[in-house]
Amino acid sequence: MNENVNENSKVEQIDQRLLELLSLRVRASERAGPESVWEMQQSACGSARSQAERLGLDSELAVEWLKHAASICAREAGQREPVVFLGPIYSYSYLAAVKHFGLSADLVPVTTIAAAFEELVREQASFGVVPIENSTDGRVVDTLGMFARWPVKICGEVLLPVHHCLLGRASRAEVREVHSKPQALSQCRNWLAQHAPDARLVPVASTALAAATASESAHVAAIASREAGIHHGLQVIDENIEDNSQNVTRFAIIGNRPCPPTGSDKTSLMFQLKHQPGTLASAMVTFQEAEVNLTWIESFPLPNGPNEYLFFVELEGHRETPSVAAALERLSRQALRLEILGSYPRGVA
Repeated sequence: MNENVNENSKVEQIDQRLLELLSLRVRASERAGPESVWEMQQSACGSARSQAERLGLDSELAVEWLKHAASICAREAGQREPVVFLGPIYSYSYLAAVKHFGLSADLVPVTTIAAAFEELVREQASFGVVPIENSTDGRVVDTLGMFARWPVKICGEVLLPVHHCLLGRASRAEVREVHSKPQALSQCRNWLAQHAPDARLVPVASTALAAATASESAHVAAIASREAGIHHGLQVIDENIEDNSQNVTRFAIIGNRPCPPTGSDKTSLMFQLKHQPGTLASAMVTFQEAEVNLTWIESFPLPNGPNEYLFFVELEGHRETPSVAAALERLSRQALRLEILGSYPRGVA
């Protein structure tokens, strides 16, 4: 017993010291002047991974912890830059925003992906967090459409493992309706067919909204995150009900802030080619000859051009890397339109 008391006392002392260090960091941030939240984040995480490994800590958790600390310091110092996300709070976009910017970041919910882009274009927000791809459902068409329409850049990405829960106020047998975002219902369709075949599936605007509705009716369950269930006082009826246990949603951090090379980067671009045989194959040869590895390619039809497409490509490397720069220069001579959406550090799930 005495040993446990001693250890608890040590933990309390360490917590007190952590708070003292956080206070010192806040004061230092205030004296640093008008450093942006983005710069504070980059500074906080620059060498964190190697230091965490040296100390025997999980590097990604250590980085997240420092991001939370940096967001507290930015808020305390009055250095607030709005970050828009597809709301409401406790949606998966919210969880991705927290993972990247920290709990104390100036997070602002919007109702649509288009609204997130518009807030950046109108300079009402500094950054946005928008879904771009899910490992089960593929590309997010609304996001690609906005890149085609607005001059907005990508300055980061978040890989968020998505583990859906069936949340409610009653047992599974009492559930008459299951509410969730269409994508979440799709990602759980096999589980629902097997375990809740008689429940009516009701698509709604967001998983967080579904959880709010479920909190008001015992016969309604929601598919949402555990965090949304806790927020709305729901019990977890079943967890990890997604059909793909490796279900991951990739979010783009949008904002016109350049990122220097880190050694583990990706570059996103968008281009249009002449509508004639062999043009796409020639573009792919350009990357092959430069020994640049492509990690993602999507075609997107132009709304006012029959048989005309934009191609979205992601590749390994930074745009300043010689091989990538050479490939992009050659591609610019082939393309009718070429936009480098951004180079940024590779996300980690």
